[in-house]
Amino acid sequence: QVPLVESGGGLVQPGGSLRLSCAASGPDINFGDYTVGWFRQAPGKQRELVAGTTSERTTNYSDSVKGRFTVSRDPDKNTVYLQMSSLEPEDTGVCYCYANNLYDGREYWGQGTQVTVCS
Repeated sequence: QVPLVESGGGLVQPGGSLRLSCAASGPDINFGDYTVGWFRQAPGKQRELVAGTTSERTTNYSDSVKGRFTVSRDPDKNTVYLQMSSLEPEDTGVCYCYANNLYDGREYWGQGTQVTVCS
């Protein structure tokens, strides 16, 4: 029933890597019509945008993750990925997928996946 499903979170040591996936779970969402972003929310802090993609080739990143994270799309799977490398404890938080329709403004949030970076 939830239109966006994140997966791939977990516990990782500093310097490690994780790949998060955001899958559109229903036929109502074609990511080709959406800008898709990855947000992160640490405990007690505001949710912040860390990476986004407005098209198959266009991406943007927050300064804190630039050079370490890569967002990509797989149109065949209707899935957006966030490859996270060189993870730091500051990356710890719940990561949420967000999709915003470019044409009618419909928006969706996933339920989040926990990323914990610690020794």
